[in-house]
Amino acid sequence: MAEAEVGDDVWGDDPTVIALEAETARVLGKEAAVYVPSGTMGNQAAVRAQTRRGDEILVHRMSHVVVHEQGGVSALSGVQPKLLDGDRGMLDVETLRRAWHDASDVHYARQSLISVENTVGEAGGLVVAPERIRDIAAFAREHDMRVHMDGARLWNAAVALGVPPAEVVADVDSVSVCFSKGLGAPVGSAVAGDADLIQEVRRNRKLFGGGMRQAGIIAAGALHALRHHVERLADDHRNARRLAEGLAGAGRISIDPEAVETNIVLVSVPDGTAMALIDELAGVGVLAGSLDAHTVRFVTHLDAQDDAVTAALDAMTPMLR
Repeated sequence: MAEAEVGDDVWGDDPTVIALEAETARVLGKEAAVYVPSGTMGNQAAVRAQTRRGDEILVHRMSHVVVHEQGGVSALSGVQPKLLDGDRGMLDVETLRRAWHDASDVHYARQSLISVENTVGEAGGLVVAPERIRDIAAFAREHDMRVHMDGARLWNAAVALGVPPAEVVADVDSVSVCFSKGLGAPVGSAVAGDADLIQEVRRNRKLFGGGMRQAGIIAAGALHALRHHVERLADDHRNARRLAEGLAGAGRISIDPEAVETNIVLVSVPDGTAMALIDELAGVGVLAGSLDAHTVRFVTHLDAQDDAVTAALDAMTPMLR
């Protein structure tokens, strides 16, 4: 990063950003990509690029784009989300079919976009299979809609499935991917899709305040992560399963190790004291987060490998009996 060749990314002449965008597009099998400061900006810029004000987007009620992005689809794009149910955060065609309506009836909003997430963060990093995405995309095309994938953890999904990332996103029109989660880069995400769409996303990036100047400094970290840190995500998945197996049977919590598919471990706290338990864990040097009063979330990552999992289990086991 300190040695990165830089230019002015707003003017489109930062060579390191250009290299990152080209390699991201290639890896994902898309025509083009644009580097953005955050996954939230990537999602929001992609939604705006594929909708009109007053449109409706179809999205699972657990999706990051509606749960953790401050109502951005409405505030920034003027669209209303139709929140749908589905098994553990995943949409399916039957649910979409029930939610669809004929916009030739002037009472209804036009439905222009389906948003999916892979992996599903709120469901503990659940992987959505390409076949399911393919079916959703076919439904979307049948009804003149587009598909966006929030792929903040797409790399985890691809590694868990044992397939190239491009195969996971082959059927979507746009995908956002993150370099600063499992891949370990300090800053940034990207949106990929066809060239015309990405040009519109780039305009939205500027509109949302995401135009950057000598961004090659941070893009270099993202490029290194993309080239060197994808396959090692398998280590995180293995460590997450080991953590879950080590916690199984503890008296104060409930966990199903078989539910762990990638690098997120969700632990149920039956008495609703998740926040208090997180404070206790911090007291013995184990940092975790929460989804709600009944759920603690652990995440394995680049800086928490085998030794860290062993140390965490040693510290937690006595207090969880």
